[in-house]
Order: sequence, then C-alpha cells, then structure tokens
Amino acid sequence: MDFIAGEVLYFNKPLRWTSFDLVNKFRYKLCRKLKVKKIKVGHAGTLDPLATGVMIVCTGKATKRIEEFQYQTKEYVATLKLGETTPSFDLEKEVDAVYPTAHITRELVEKVLKGFVGTIQQAPPVFSACKVEGKRAYELARQGETVELKPKTLVIDELELLSCDLPVIRIRVVCSKGTYIRALARDIGKALDSGAHLIGLERTRVGNVTLDMCMSPEEIDDFLEKQVVVKVEENK
Repeated sequence: MDFIAGEVLYFNKPLRWTSFDLVNKFRYKLCRKLKVKKIKVGHAGTLDPLATGVMIVCTGKATKRIEEFQYQTKEYVATLKLGETTPSFDLEKEVDAVYPTAHITRELVEKVLKGFVGTIQQAPPVFSACKVEGKRAYELARQGETVELKPKTLVIDELELLSCDLPVIRIRVVCSKGTYIRALARDIGKALDSGAHLIGLERTRVGNVTLDMCMSPEEIDDFLEKQVVVKVEENK
C-alpha cells in the first residue's frame, strides 16, 4: 500500500473513543512505521464517543475523497429507552425528565416509525458539532448557554423495528448524510407522547462498507507490519 499517494481504510471505532482519537492513533503509528514526521489522515463522518462501528479513514491524497464518502448512505442499529430524556439525547448526560410509557405498545411503535420514513425535517441536538456563530454547539451547551439550531432536511430510507422489550426498543436506520440518530430518538419519543433517549448506537454500514470489512485499533500494528513490509519487498 502507498499511504502517501493515498489509501482508504475501514475501522470499527471503539466505545468512548472520539473519531479524532482513532485518526490520531492511526496517524501516529503510520508515521512511526513509515519513518516520516507527518502524513495527511482524515475520517469521513464523525461518530459520537458513545457510538461504535464503521468509520472510513483516508490517508495522503485519498483525503480528497472524504466528501465523496460522507455523502454515501449510512446504516445504524440504535437502542432507545422510552419514557426518559436527557439533555444530550443519549447517555452523556443524566436523565432530566420522566414520561409515561404504559400506553405504548409494539403496534404503536411500528405505526410511529413509519411516519419517519422519507424526507423529514430534523433539528440537530444542541450537544453536536454544528456551528453557531463560529463556535461548536456542544461548546456553548456545555457552558450553559441557550442554543437554537435550525431544522435540516434529511432522508430516512428505511426504519425497521428489530426488537421491542418495552421500555427498550432496537431499530435499524438507513439514512442520508447529516442525520443525528440521537435527535431521531428524541423525535420518536415525542411522537409516542412520551420521551426517549439513545442508550446504544452502532454504525453498521457506510455505502458498501460493512462492519465485517473493518479493523479494530488493536489490529493496526499487525496491519502496518504486513503492508509496509510488502511495500519494501516490492521495491527490491
């Protein structure tokens, strides 16, 4: 592989790692292996620290393809807890409100999910990387400032109920770029006349790239050992 000319790699981002943690870890190991001071490395689509799954990483001149990958369809498996909300819409913040769930049935959940398929309007979470007057929304939110983000037009291609063990449900979501699954959880809770927040999220596909094609951070050393050795042998 020619990492400087540009390569596209697939990773399974671990829980509690930021997307930048993964990029920085790979860049550091790649620079050491290639014995260079710096090399371009970037990712195509941020995953929250509390999410896991497919992350595409580009090196060298392949970083020019990042936007191409960002616009590809993504698939997620999300676990929602109904009847409770948090300010971040996930487990980053503590529960701030409790709502009734006795009226919720599997049939009601399936009916509500159908209403989100197609073109929808979604207001991004205030705890997000969206910019407000040059600052990240999450920076303002963590400082206690009021943040208002305008709704964006998105497309949900598929929304399937995988399991329903009330008050916990698991759904599969196939969606367009810019979709916040945390915000989708919030909106599903409201549509059920209750509340909801995300307690688990895995990105299972980006375009044609699936989880079984991805490497873990623990595999980086072995991967680079094989690829860089092959490169040296080819030049003999």
